[in-house]
Amino acid sequence: MLLTIDVGNTNTVFGVHTDNEMLGSFRLSTNSTATSDEIGIMAVAYFERFGYRAEDVKACIIGSVVPQVMYSLTSAIIKYFGVAPLVVGVDVDAGLPFDPRCYETGRLGTDRALDCIAAIEKYGPPFLILDFGTATTIDAVGPDGVYVGGTIGPGLQVSLDALVSRTAMLPRVELQMPPTVLGRNTVEQIQVGVVAGYVGNMEYLIRRSKEEMGCDNIKVIATGGLSRMIARQTKMIDIVDTGLTLDGLQMVYDRNRDAKPVEIKNDIK
Repeated sequence: MLLTIDVGNTNTVFGVHTDNEMLGSFRLSTNSTATSDEIGIMAVAYFERFGYRAEDVKACIIGSVVPQVMYSLTSAIIKYFGVAPLVVGVDVDAGLPFDPRCYETGRLGTDRALDCIAAIEKYGPPFLILDFGTATTIDAVGPDGVYVGGTIGPGLQVSLDALVSRTAMLPRVELQMPPTVLGRNTVEQIQVGVVAGYVGNMEYLIRRSKEEMGCDNIKVIATGGLSRMIARQTKMIDIVDTGLTLDGLQMVYDRNRDAKPVEIKNDIK
């Protein structure tokens, strides 16, 4: 059994895989102050809840964009699951090729690189990946499977939080799209302004990205926690795949089964 872990700014998602199939997944809040025992006990409790056993885990791979949690997380996996995890970007490379003419640094957020790796194998290039997380990113991969560029912007929840925190009278509301664009009350008007305005922004970026890529049959793939809600509001998204990052982790692990993780000392937290 393989344990894949995607550490995001808001949530950490655990995936349970066997025989190249994901059996299930669960989420914990990403907490940079959590100890290895807190993380390990919660993860084991979820395993037991779904009928799995921690001792059945034979390998683990982690992709993270939050360095502050990695010491406790990796220690938790060693202590509670008995395996030393591979860390993408430290022990193994995601293996995504870049076009230096289009993307200068040759480096990309781990989650974004994993999304692209998974989409290349599952859907084939060319494509755009829209990742609706704490930040909203767009990543473009051309017909040859090479990364050519992308965008980074505030996520939907971040935009709403900024609006509410900077205004004295506007309430915090649930993120959903009302039945009409002309809201009938303050709550609906905030929801429309945030959600519909966000959808319009994404449609513009999709159109411009496709024009700049200059090729045909570009698939638009949405992932991330809010992807299904956004996809319901536009016809420009072709595929919703919320498990893309975990699938990418499994693929990277399959390519690097013989890699050895960096030695981790005992956790002192």
